[in-house]
Amino acid sequence: MSPRETRQQHSAAGGVSLPEVDPYFPTSGDPRYHVHRYEIALDYRPDPNRLAGTARLNAIAAPAVGPLAEFTLDLAAGFRLGRVLVNGKAPHYAHRAGKLRLRPAKPLPPGAAFTVEVHWTGNPRPVRSPWGGIGWEELDDGALVASQPIGAPSWYPCNDRPADKASYQISLTTPSPYAVVLGGRLLTRTVKSSSTTWVYDQPAPTSSYLVGVAIGQLHQIRLDDPDAEEVPQFGWAPHPLVPAFAAGFSRQPAMMRLFQDLFGPYPFDRYTAVVVDEELDVPVEAQAMATFGTNHLEPGWASERMVAHELAHQWFGNSLSVADWRNIWLNEGFAKYAEWLWSERAGGASAAERAAKAYQLLASLPQDLRLADPGRRLMFDDRLYQRGGVTVHALRVALGDEAFFRMLRDWTRLHRHSVVSTELFLAHVRRYAVTPVEELLHDWLIETVLPAFPA
Repeated sequence: MSPRETRQQHSAAGGVSLPEVDPYFPTSGDPRYHVHRYEIALDYRPDPNRLAGTARLNAIAAPAVGPLAEFTLDLAAGFRLGRVLVNGKAPHYAHRAGKLRLRPAKPLPPGAAFTVEVHWTGNPRPVRSPWGGIGWEELDDGALVASQPIGAPSWYPCNDRPADKASYQISLTTPSPYAVVLGGRLLTRTVKSSSTTWVYDQPAPTSSYLVGVAIGQLHQIRLDDPDAEEVPQFGWAPHPLVPAFAAGFSRQPAMMRLFQDLFGPYPFDRYTAVVVDEELDVPVEAQAMATFGTNHLEPGWASERMVAHELAHQWFGNSLSVADWRNIWLNEGFAKYAEWLWSERAGGASAAERAAKAYQLLASLPQDLRLADPGRRLMFDDRLYQRGGVTVHALRVALGDEAFFRMLRDWTRLHRHSVVSTELFLAHVRRYAVTPVEELLHDWLIETVLPAFPA
């Protein structure tokens, strides 16, 4: 690792020390500044897959890097740029290889607030990654966004680091037959001639890859009881799929109640589930939102567990976001274990039984994955999900239920809407352990060889 990579930057969100660059994606993002708000206006025409946008970023220069003479935004190379401004003045800029490099007319003082305005047009398409194209995806009739981990620049200029969380207001105009769904509160919907403009606001700090969008000819369904004091839960699906959607997501309100009991209050003001009229390999995680395919409406555990998994991400992954991608097990291990907790409380197999089955699977596979730092190649390997879930179960066995669930609720409360790391989690867990758990967690998180199953 280079000296540049090992220098540390302090994060105001949660007090976590962050690497200057993400070790897995060193060209993504820029640690020399922090964006605290995005205001984005988009016009999207589905038939030509044409996007025109304006973004205003409110940012703060890092206090410890000296005057900011140059900085970068992430934006896919295929877009044509119009006006670009920094603090209302035209900077020198260059747009190449997915990076928009800006040099303000005057260097920005350390800690100074500043604004960036970018106008762009083009045909959004997924950006290349080791897992195929990710980001803005054109559908047969509409579009969706699936940005994890580095797909956000496929449709808007951003500081594409999971730890650089900001609030968002997004206005999106489409032809009127199409609905626009984003993860936030719908402020206004204005029909003008043959187009409709949808304006959403998400005040909670949001990582760039977790800004979700779904565009299609969709109908809204209310999942919670509006007369009860519950988290508002909405569904969107094509009209022919509404009955299947209502059946497939009928248990989500019960999941929400259970997870609030186990993990603490839901961290956002509403939750939205979308089904698009296409099959998807996996559901798409986003903040206060998840997108599913038609194949996720099939009855049975395989679909039900995914509903639970995506809901659990609102606590683990979205409210509590990883400091960098080495820590992805904190997202996926807890979301996997949430599936097993739902099974246990809903009359299915117990979490211990689900963990034992996962352990048997892991024992039959190569044991070359280091959970706490899997490397870019293995960060989405199914073994990370399964081993992450079994690791959480091992911790539950070691702590006992009372201390374990108290630890979880405190974890989500203390770090709500902030940034977390494995090191921070280990320090947190120690406060709830009657006997030392360092060796146990070292074996599960750092060693590659599978430890004994927790009895």
